[in-house]
Amino acid sequence: MNQQTASKSVLRRKPIDDIEEESKHSGLFKSLGLWQLTAIGVGGIIGVGIFSLAGLVAHGSEGNPGVGPAVLFSFLIAGLASGAAALSYAEFAGMIPRAGSAYTYGYVALGEIIGWFIGWDLLLEYIAIVAVVAIGISGYFDAFLSGIGIHMPTWMTSTADEGKGGIINLPAILVCLLVTWILSRGTKAFGRFELVAVAIKVILILFIIGLGIFYVNTENYNPFMPSGFGPVVAGAATVFFAVFGYDAMSTAAEEAKDGKKHMPKAIILSLIIAMLLYVAATLVLTGMQNYKDINPTAGFASAFTGVGLPVIATIISVFAVLSILTVMLTFLLGVTRVWFSMSRDGLLPGWFAKTDTHGTPQRVTWIAGIASAFLAGVFPIKEVADLTNIGILAAFVVVCVSVIVFRYTKPNAPRTFRLPLMPVVPAFGVLASAFLMFQLHWETWVRFGVWLIIGLIIYFAYGRRHSLMNPDSPRHKVTSTPLA
Repeated sequence: MNQQTASKSVLRRKPIDDIEEESKHSGLFKSLGLWQLTAIGVGGIIGVGIFSLAGLVAHGSEGNPGVGPAVLFSFLIAGLASGAAALSYAEFAGMIPRAGSAYTYGYVALGEIIGWFIGWDLLLEYIAIVAVVAIGISGYFDAFLSGIGIHMPTWMTSTADEGKGGIINLPAILVCLLVTWILSRGTKAFGRFELVAVAIKVILILFIIGLGIFYVNTENYNPFMPSGFGPVVAGAATVFFAVFGYDAMSTAAEEAKDGKKHMPKAIILSLIIAMLLYVAATLVLTGMQNYKDINPTAGFASAFTGVGLPVIATIISVFAVLSILTVMLTFLLGVTRVWFSMSRDGLLPGWFAKTDTHGTPQRVTWIAGIASAFLAGVFPIKEVADLTNIGILAAFVVVCVSVIVFRYTKPNAPRTFRLPLMPVVPAFGVLASAFLMFQLHWETWVRFGVWLIIGLIIYFAYGRRHSLMNPDSPRHKVTSTPLA
């Protein structure tokens, strides 16, 4: 394929040598150190998984039988799949510390159309994640108010699809807008808030585990797997939502002080910390209360109420709201940086890539925040959680394939981290992620397919022509900088 033909191909690849030069003129501020990056990763991973999804999968929902204490296995299965992908992300992050994460990795290794699909996919998935976490916060906020004798009207705390007589989830909408405002203040301020909030979160979870272990009734572990292994695997596809926050953290690589050195460490550290806490927390939760009695939206609050500690339940509800906010912040950061990166590359209008004096892309921040508020206000948690999972699993497949391809096509590219057992580890990540994708309901696949078709139309109508990789792009005629 000659150079002219390659420049017009949908498989044209972004040269890795161009990325460092682009980063110098991005308008993003480099203000994040190793521990702030790790805090963002832990903040994205730990939250709704412990405080909401663990209870939801253990208890069960309509069409999904409860897995009981075997929710522990659901987390471990999801963690294994996520771990293989995490190592792939770590290798790429050490080579390409650029905003965009999986979008950029796919663009560099597999070509523009693959990068576009993953970027377009992540725009929806990250927004949906912010929404599902907001729904989880709403459940704990309602539990807190009930604990002090205040009962909010049903019409404003649940959606119509939940069958509780609700109309809109107003607390979820408001918390989305609050998080958007926090992120709009700039990465430096956000990084400080995240570090403090994650520290509080970890202390809270250790307190829950340390106190709850004294109220564990081993009879609640029998039967350990009441519905068989099938629902446990299906549960892994749902709780997978809770074990991939590091990928959103990797979108902040361009704002790291030393991305090549710190990003791989932060990715691996954040996943290890999170999985240790998940294992302990799920054992305590299902040991304190029979899985049939667990509140699927506020598991630990109901567990402590069930053992006669309503005051502790109220305290947990208060701090759960604060700790889950960090998940929303991480993924809202993720969607804005992917959107920013795609716009800078010309695949979406450059209007979205403008930054303000804080080094923040304000336009996409508020658009994404309002979109997440809409999803949180009108959809139930299970549907939104499944929608996020299929997209992230698809991104994991692409990243794992990309790291294999890139290891053999660019063997001499500088790497600050090399994942072990190549290609076994990333191949396992591909198979595990694909397997979990097929555990999701067909409705989720339909929604995912519709979104990708819409993206395909936009790519051929706008992105392919305006891409900076296209020598005839109108963006080249406007200015020589990539942010126009």
